Amino acid sequence: MLRVYTRDSDHLVAHSINVNATEQQPFPEGTVPWLDLLNPTPEEDRYVEAAVGVSIPTREEMQEIEVSSRLYNENGAEFMTMTAVTRIDTDEPQLTPITFVLKGSTLVTVRYAEPRPFMMFALRVQRANAVSCGTGEQVMLSLMEALIDRIADALEKVGAKIDAISREVFKHEDSRKKSSKTADFQKIIVDIGREGDLVSMARESLLSMNRVLTYHTAVADDSKRALKEIRSRVRSLQRDVSSLTDHSTYLSTKINFLLDATLGLINLEQNQIIKIFSIAAVALMPPTLIASIYGMNFKAMPELGFEYGYPMAIGLMIITAILPFVFFRRRGWL
Repeated sequence: MLRVYTRDSDHLVAHSINVNATEQQPFPEGTVPWLDLLNPTPEEDRYVEAAVGVSIPTREEMQEIEVSSRLYNENGAEFMTMTAVTRIDTDEPQLTPITFVLKGSTLVTVRYAEPRPFMMFALRVQRANAVSCGTGEQVMLSLMEALIDRIADALEKVGAKIDAISREVFKHEDSRKKSSKTADFQKIIVDIGREGDLVSMARESLLSMNRVLTYHTAVADDSKRALKEIRSRVRSLQRDVSSLTDHSTYLSTKINFLLDATLGLINLEQNQIIKIFSIAAVALMPPTLIASIYGMNFKAMPELGFEYGYPMAIGLMIITAILPFVFFRRRGWL
């Protein structure tokens, strides 16, 4: 789908373009700040290429991870590909590449997913007194601001969820309830893994945004066209990205700690169960030995004719079973 946004006084106006019914004429310079390609067809790619004078990268080219394939200049246009996080509010967030093609005052965005910041921004710029988006560069920076704000909100939610998980892991439990915690720990591990995946994706997205901003700043400085306001916005975005990257590192460290702590508590619980079985086995060894001795069927056994042999054997078995428990209790092993 191709949407073209034209400037109209203090806001932008969206136009859905039917490339099959529209002549492919170049847009007048400066009249169209933003062209948005969502899941573009080959016809839409060719239309934009003819209109703007750039080559639209394919989906396979956008997914390449080499820096030289993501950040480059061609025919006077900047090609900048970043990674965005989509479906943040679901249990299955995903990473998707987004390419910004900036030529003159026109921006072309190429994407194969619809992150919420794009939808919200597209609605916002069409209202009166919208944010300053008169040029493609301003549109790109505003989109990145929206993406950064979205990641910041996601990291805040992850932080709150991790704090709740931490309280759940380390809360005091009555000893009678500890045996039922294994199932809870399994769910906690799943929750920790899910939050860890989201933080990892957010960090990857932030790193890619930082590379895009750094590259754009370098190109703008070389061409001597960076306005003071633009430089200030870029520096502000870079500071936000840096602080969020540090925060994501902190969250990753805390997630790893909680994962290790949860696995450690599971091991402690399993060791406690094994210890109980070990103590029971040791405590029952003497009675078993006595029962084995007096269970033999030899004729020459003096105790077989003893009148009180049976209660004596039972008593010995009970005493030898109790003594290990008393010993273990005194040593604090029970």
